[in-house]
Amino acid sequence: MTALGFADLRGRMVGVWGLGVEGRATLRRLDAEGVVPAVLVDAHGGRTDDGREVLAADAAGLAALGACDVVIKSPGISPYDPPALEVAAGGADLVGGLGLWLAGAPRERVVCITGTKGKSTTSAIAGALATGLGARCVVGGNLGTPPWDPQADLPADPDVYIVETSSYQAHDLRLGPRVAVVTSLSQDHLTWHHGYETYVRDKLSLCTRPGVEVVLTPVGDPELERHAALLGPRRRTVPAARAAWTDALGVLGEHNVRNAALARAALVALGVPGADDDERVAAAAAGYVPLRSRLTPVGTVDGVAFVDDSLSTNVLPTLAAVDAFPGRRIALLVGGQDRGIDYAPLARGLAGRAGGLLVLTLPDNGPRIAAAFADHAPEVEVRAVDDLGEATAAAFAWARPGGVVLLSPAAPSFGRFRDYAERAEVFTAAVARLAALHPQP
Repeated sequence: MTALGFADLRGRMVGVWGLGVEGRATLRRLDAEGVVPAVLVDAHGGRTDDGREVLAADAAGLAALGACDVVIKSPGISPYDPPALEVAAGGADLVGGLGLWLAGAPRERVVCITGTKGKSTTSAIAGALATGLGARCVVGGNLGTPPWDPQADLPADPDVYIVETSSYQAHDLRLGPRVAVVTSLSQDHLTWHHGYETYVRDKLSLCTRPGVEVVLTPVGDPELERHAALLGPRRRTVPAARAAWTDALGVLGEHNVRNAALARAALVALGVPGADDDERVAAAAAGYVPLRSRLTPVGTVDGVAFVDDSLSTNVLPTLAAVDAFPGRRIALLVGGQDRGIDYAPLARGLAGRAGGLLVLTLPDNGPRIAAAFADHAPEVEVRAVDDLGEATAAAFAWARPGGVVLLSPAAPSFGRFRDYAERAEVFTAAVARLAALHPQP
């Protein structure tokens, strides 16, 4: 299909489907381009802040979208679900905001960073290093600011665009950036993609889009090796080892050392001055502030360390989080929204772990996780708990003395919590209650 940019939408009948963060940024960009969308559709309809009518995503709304030439859909709308298939069958060309932006962006300055886990941290580290090296830098995409939003507070004429790219966004791209990074690969978003193999194909499609010159992956990721053919001919593997500059970042876990190595390699590939100089990179790394809920220390109570890894929503980051504490007693808090992920790899990965392990399972998918341990790691003690506060207290009692209570749920937060941040807040509050009951001498 033709790669359309925002400027190419003039004179076409345009629909906007979904008015979340990206959808609202897209409306502002269309206004700036002088493009008046003919149809706006969101889940329940209503009106925009400036009074424009928004249709509901019902039969009438979908029919209106299908009559458009181009429909700019939000990333969360799966092209494999019946509503999107219906809109496409009407003749509309379904596109995404990131793809529209890339078509007109200076793609030689852009790196898109994807991966099942690690893409946010890799993007944030790349942004901190680039800024510390003196580059004018934009960090956005799935991580936060859509780079096409005319109201975003972005530097003029950036030297580097670092764009965190989800599997949803990768599916919608028709052109690629100069540099693509894939941090990791494991099961995720199976409902949206209608299965793992489709998820892999959609995510890794980023690597072979026209315009991609360099594809960076870590050394030794078994799933990336299994799907190496989808990574294309421009792949380079990036080794990782602790060094003064990685220590300056202050991140926990060997997986974050890998993320840091990928971030730096991306800047080298983009030609950022100083990115190949260890001393300059170490100085730049000192300015990095770790992201929330990604192996974030919360505090220590009576010798027990509490760590918030609430953003862990599948097996891969949870295994990496446990590996960050070799030889330590760990009480692991897992469970959340059930998306049908296979937890056998989690159980097998933790079987026979040295140092001691207690697994506390939370609703809603706690029973499935417990069943996986019963089948694949029966020697691991597993307890079911009803809520996060109870789980934190039970974990603390078991982990004393000198252990770690690790919230790394391997599942989304939705259903029980507003989002991962609220889950982290509940965990942090539980830790504060324990600290009040056990004041330090």
